[in-house]
Amino acid sequence: MAVHVLLFDAGSDNEGIHSLELNGHTVVLLFEQQDDAERYAGLLEAQDFPVPTVEALAREEIELFCVQAGYEARFVPAGFLPQSAEERLLIAPPERNMDVGHWQSGGVPAEEEQPAEGEAERDAMEAFRRRLEGLL
Repeated sequence: MAVHVLLFDAGSDNEGIHSLELNGHTVVLLFEQQDDAERYAGLLEAQDFPVPTVEALAREEIELFCVQAGYEARFVPAGFLPQSAEERLLIAPPERNMDVGHWQSGGVPAEEEQPAEGEAERDAMEAFRRRLEGLL
């Protein structure tokens, strides 16, 4: 079964996969539907984040990659409805993102870039609320 992931600089030596930090874990999103992955990529672009490429990959292959890299793979099924603030991040990126320059250089983000505990969740909920209001 193919899933859709978001890649930065796809096919280059600097290729990277989009991930989230949730509760101390690096999470890679595996979208069942290409449209959902493209929508998520568009939301990242709206936040002035570099535009990722949506790539279809075998689910088993990407899950194996995640295990080997120490990441957690999270499947986002078609029609997914979040039940918590954390799950909302599976359909809408957090308002605050890490600088992608860190993955390219292998650096660690500065302490000031890390949101306070609970702040990221509040930011995500606020961003999600604004997006929903924008749809009305």
